[in-house]
Formats: sequence, structure tokens, C-alpha cells
Amino acid sequence: MRIDVHAHYWTDDYLNLLVDLGKADAGAARGLGAGGGAELEARLRLMDRAGVEVQVLSACPQVPYGEDGKKAATAARFVNDQYAELAGDHRDRFRAFAALPMPHVEESVGEMRRALDELSMTGVAMNTTVLGRVLIEPDFEPVFAELNSRGAVLYLHPAGNSACSPLIANYHLTWMVGAPVEDTISVMQLITHGFPARYPNIKIINSHLGGALPMLLQRADDQYRWEAPDTPEPPSVAARRMWYDTVGHGHVPALRCAIDSFGADRLLLGTDFPYENGDMFVRAVDYINDPQVDKSAALAILDQNASSLLRIGHERQGTANSR
Repeated sequence: MRIDVHAHYWTDDYLNLLVDLGKADAGAARGLGAGGGAELEARLRLMDRAGVEVQVLSACPQVPYGEDGKKAATAARFVNDQYAELAGDHRDRFRAFAALPMPHVEESVGEMRRALDELSMTGVAMNTTVLGRVLIEPDFEPVFAELNSRGAVLYLHPAGNSACSPLIANYHLTWMVGAPVEDTISVMQLITHGFPARYPNIKIINSHLGGALPMLLQRADDQYRWEAPDTPEPPSVAARRMWYDTVGHGHVPALRCAIDSFGADRLLLGTDFPYENGDMFVRAVDYINDPQVDKSAALAILDQNASSLLRIGHERQGTANSR
């Protein structure tokens, strides 16, 4: 089954809640094609054109993070209910990752339980940072403990904060360069602090081929002992405990580097809709079948890995086997 794990969906009603929450860039997400109504119908037609059967929707980077815990919890509940309704109405086409009202830990754990237990959502989505704070902070440990106890999927996406660097933000590089830098930093923080080993049941999906990580794995293995000596295992080992989506803007050399670095079994189809739309959306799928990519690797990435990891399509198979 061809499943796109990196796809966004927002309605104006939800974005209004984010504006009220104080999210300055929420308004810029309007009108991109990620909403309901005619935009949803156009999305479905494009999915058909590209051969994408299911999208797993996430609110990232427009997640309901804010200092006001009550408003954040209201926004998280609103978007999760929206996603659950959409997935219920289009069960053959959509699933969704739940949003959490971070940095409010108690409220986030409660909303996670509601989303996974009552709404039957596919997993949880978070940004790589929480209002500028890193995910490895001890204050956030209860969230990871809950995810681990459930064996849940955790999808991570850049926040769009230029990695808190003016060298990126002040030079119009926030998404061209900053987003994959955020990915790289986040993954390496998880690795050096032992999260893949400490929380072995969390199925972590990182965005954008892991940023620069495929090119840095050997460097990290060579240098972690003196720069981050408390790292519990070689970075290349920890990296292969996680998964990565294929959003690489059609750049086949980057995809091949990720396959060689992580293994084809660790890669999941991603399109970054609506930021890759129209022909770019189709290219986000088709480039995996490039002649330079091993055919068995392409088959696994496009049609096997996500279905197995997320357990999507298995219910259909079980029904067929019972006939």
C-alpha cells in the first residue's frame, strides 16, 4: 500500500485558534491548498494522479504550542477532532498523527491518551523543538515515557525557527537550509542522549531524509567519543533504530545516500504536501523509482515499509484472508 507519511492539513478555523494562541506565522499557512472543501477534492485528485493511496496527516509545523495552557489544549483538541472526523469520513484515504498542547506536559499526556484511545489516531506528531526548547529536556520525559509505554509512532517535523540562528533567519534561509538543519540537530540530540535505546518502543520518524545526517554518520561515529562521550552507542547504530521520510525534493543522490546510510527498510514515502504540489508532488513519489535506485529498495520504500510500521492496510488484508 502506498502511504504518504508527510502531508499537512489545516482549516482556517484551526489556524484562527493558533493566531489567538500567539503563533505568528499561522496566517501564512492559509490558501496553500491544505484545507477542506475544494482544496480537499483537489488533493484527492492529485493523490490519485501520483498513485498515493493514503496520507497520514499532521499539523506540523502548525502545532498548538503556546504559553497559555488552556488555549493550547483547546486548539489541540480541536485539530485532533477535525482529523479524526476527516479520517473517519475518508477511511480509505486518510489517517492522522495527533497534535499535543506542548509545552504543557500533563495536558499533552492527557490529549495523547484521548487521541490514541478514543480517536484511534495513528500516532503523535511533534515539532523538533518546543517554543525554542529541545525535546531532550528532562521536563518532557513524561511525554516520551507515555509514548514508549504504548509503542507509539512519533513523527517529528521542523518548527521553522531557523535552528534559532540569525545566520539562517536573517538571510532568507529558514526553509531552504534551516529546516534540514533542524532535522539534523534534533536527530543527533536524540542519539547523543540515548533516546532510541532508552525508549526502544517509540517508532520515531524523522523528516526530510534526516536532514544532513546521511552524510554525517561516519563523522559522528568517529567523533562522538570525545565530543559527546556519554552517547550510549555509536550514532550509526542509533540512527538505524529510527525511520526517515523521503522528502528530498526529487534529488536522487540525496535519496541514494539515505538508502546507503540507513538501509531502504528505514525509509518511508513522504511528499510534504502542500509545499510540494502539482507536478512537484508527483515528482516526490516518482523519483523513488529513478533508474539509479535499486528496484527492491524502491518497492520497499513506496509500498511496504509504512504499511508495516503503521499497520495500515493490514486490516484490509485480514478481512481478505478470512473470506
